[in-house]
Amino acid sequence: MEKTRTTRLGKFTSIRQLLSRYQPGKSKQVTREFQLYGLELADELDDWEHRSLYIRLAKTLPRHLLEKARSFVRDAENAKSKARLFMWKLKELRKNEK
Repeated sequence: MEKTRTTRLGKFTSIRQLLSRYQPGKSKQVTREFQLYGLELADELDDWEHRSLYIRLAKTLPRHLLEKARSFVRDAENAKSKARLFMWKLKELRKNEK
């Protein structure tokens, strides 16, 4: 059994553990990996109301951009809105990539 890691933001579980919880056909909510990633992102950003947006971003955008924006939000300790900061950073990263 894999252990969870603890950081200053809380506990992280391995992707293997997360995927083992959601089995295709049994869970009606999560059937693909990008859906799971989008839901994790919504949970981390405390923006559960817009989870469909994060699922769509996980499906359509390169993962490295999402990870950079996610990392930026993790490092920002005094952010009033993590979701707003994430979307701003993602916009900046996409603009710089072009």
